[in-house]
Amino acid sequence: MEPNLNQERRQAHALLDMLPAEKLSAVRSLLEVLVEPLARSLALAPVEDEDVTPETAAALDRARASLDRGEGIPHEEILREFGLNQ
Repeated sequence: MEPNLNQERRQAHALLDMLPAEKLSAVRSLLEVLVEPLARSLALAPVEDEDVTPETAAALDRARASLDRGEGIPHEEILREFGLNQ
């Protein structure tokens, strides 16, 4: 006997609606891994344990300081640059 997919979905939605807010992010991440093969691959990939060189650390510090000063590039501008604006 095949499960009634509509009923299964309704039950899953009802359970999601009952979740406390602090658990919703974890469930969403799990669903992404189940639904999206790339997300699953990324979740299972080993963590790279590279040392951050002093040069890289300095570049990251400069980049963060630039963003703190509001010098970032707006998303819309990046989209235009790559011809992705609508």
